[in-house]
Amino acid sequence: MAKESMKARERKRERMVAKFEEKRRALKEAGDWDALQKLPKNSSKVRLHNRCQLTGRPRGYMRQFGISRVTFREMALDGKIPGVKKASW
Repeated sequence: MAKESMKARERKRERMVAKFEEKRRALKEAGDWDALQKLPKNSSKVRLHNRCQLTGRPRGYMRQFGISRVTFREMALDGKIPGVKKASW
């Protein structure tokens, strides 16, 4: 499990990106780089990091499911993910 502060920080960044998205796009189209630099750093989409929705783990993230590989494996073995089963041949 990730620290609650790290999860909260990431949620804060997501809110900030959404808040400044339109303003950032307008400034880029206008070419106003000075005004763009004055926006908060965390309002940039580049600063977001994918995290597991359940545990907050930052590494081993599977985009298709939105969870980490560890959580995915646990859920798949418990049969909690429809259509996914352990391969054997």
